[in-house]
Amino acid sequence: MRTALTIAGTDPSGGAGIQADLKTMTVNGVYAMSVVTALVAQNTTGVKDILEVPPAFLEEQLDAVFTDIPPDAVKTGMVSSVELIGMIAKKLRQYEAKNVVVDPVMVATSGDRLLREDAMDALKSELLPLAAVITPNIPEAELLSGLSIASPAEMETAAKAICEQYGCAVLLKGGHRVNDANDLLWQKSRKCWFQGRRIDNPNTHGTGCTLSSAIAANLAKGFSLEDSVERAKTYLSGALGAQLNLGHGSGPMDHAFDIKPEYRAEASR
Repeated sequence: MRTALTIAGTDPSGGAGIQADLKTMTVNGVYAMSVVTALVAQNTTGVKDILEVPPAFLEEQLDAVFTDIPPDAVKTGMVSSVELIGMIAKKLRQYEAKNVVVDPVMVATSGDRLLREDAMDALKSELLPLAAVITPNIPEAELLSGLSIASPAEMETAAKAICEQYGCAVLLKGGHRVNDANDLLWQKSRKCWFQGRRIDNPNTHGTGCTLSSAIAANLAKGFSLEDSVERAKTYLSGALGAQLNLGHGSGPMDHAFDIKPEYRAEASR
């Protein structure tokens, strides 16, 4: 069975962070592992507090995984400090990690900031150059590129600039009033649009975590980057389309993920 590792913060409500990553990777048919960067007191309404792990303990966790079960893909999520970013980059280089997917988590869906301002430069210089692909949303892409994005054409300009500056492929996620749900994958001089439709579902907490984890899982299984993105978007659309509502004892999650039969078959192997 192929393996995937998530390096991220926690979410006790289970909708984002490492908890969402582990669920997503498992259902997408890989053996999921995790390294915790921070304990985050959050839920679907916001972030209450963050307790970072010491860099030395982060190093111990990473060594424990890579020296025992080397991952076929790695996804990074919330990493909020210069020291932790530097440690992750150091270990990814040391173990020659492959299929690295960086979700440059800067701000939570609720609007709470998850990346310290002084850590932005470390993210850009240390982590992004190690990525096979990064998955920013439009506000994050604006911060990374220094450009304003208000149209599909400006998405292409920003994605190209980020790709050229950091040497990695860019999946620039749509939305944010720019388009419905169309995402742009930019690889060197090649672009690929993935058409989507906006699903009227208020339960979008953790969708970025889920998408990047599904991409990592499919890269671990040997799919190309384009195919991995396509499969990840199909999975996420199925999850959102199921209209799961967990708030205030709304009922069991019998039909939480209406995913395609091949995903179920892969997850059961």
